Amino acid sequence: MPFAMLRRVPETFSDAIVMGDRPIISVDKAREQHDAYRRMLVDAGYQVTLLPADDDCPDCPFIEDTAVVLDSLAVMTRPGAVERQPEGGPVAEALARIMPIVEIEDPGTLDGGDVLRMGKTLFVGKSARTNTEGIKQFADFAAEDGLRVIAAPLTSVLHLKTAILGLDAETILISSQYTDPATYVGFRLIEKPRGETLSSALRLHDGRVVITANSPLTMGVVSVAGFDVEWFDASEFQKADGGLTCLSLLW
Repeated sequence: MPFAMLRRVPETFSDAIVMGDRPIISVDKAREQHDAYRRMLVDAGYQVTLLPADDDCPDCPFIEDTAVVLDSLAVMTRPGAVERQPEGGPVAEALARIMPIVEIEDPGTLDGGDVLRMGKTLFVGKSARTNTEGIKQFADFAAEDGLRVIAAPLTSVLHLKTAILGLDAETILISSQYTDPATYVGFRLIEKPRGETLSSALRLHDGRVVITANSPLTMGVVSVAGFDVEWFDASEFQKADGGLTCLSLLW
């Protein structure tokens, strides 16, 4: 059975970290979208664990950044934004009841949004939130599960998963202006349409690919490539630089 871990939306979510000018974020609408996201995962067959929100951690719904679940263990990531590092505690406690956990240690930093798994390969973006030491420590942990880590170039975006997203074991949706396509040799690459480079996608366990509702051209390209595509409205989370993968840990 596939598993998912989510974290509720706090009252302070409108104060989440953003890269540009601060948008107006509706906490009520974000909660409605988060509830719909949870129901979508349940309908897809996931056993969902829902952790409580923390008003002291406005970004806590973006649980993906706090941990990476591998085959036999979970890596607690030590997010690159110092104010987000307290988010990891409750996630670590919940994961420790299920599997062994290890931790990225100072001076390493790693955001889960910078990690994309494709089979036995883990691409890790070196970003403003993930540093060289964090990638090195993560690679050592991944090697214990027989996984290899490839550092991926990244420019102009917050996380690697803004630039690339896995659609299946062999296919990557890519915005090539943010990362070098040559890094992903051996994989089938589908280019995101210009103008929708910040679109987000999530492949579910049942094979469906869910794409943010404001990305009709991306939905069309992915559908033509042979995937079963659905849309999902994640507008309030996109305002806070989030996407569909950010809202869950899936394994």
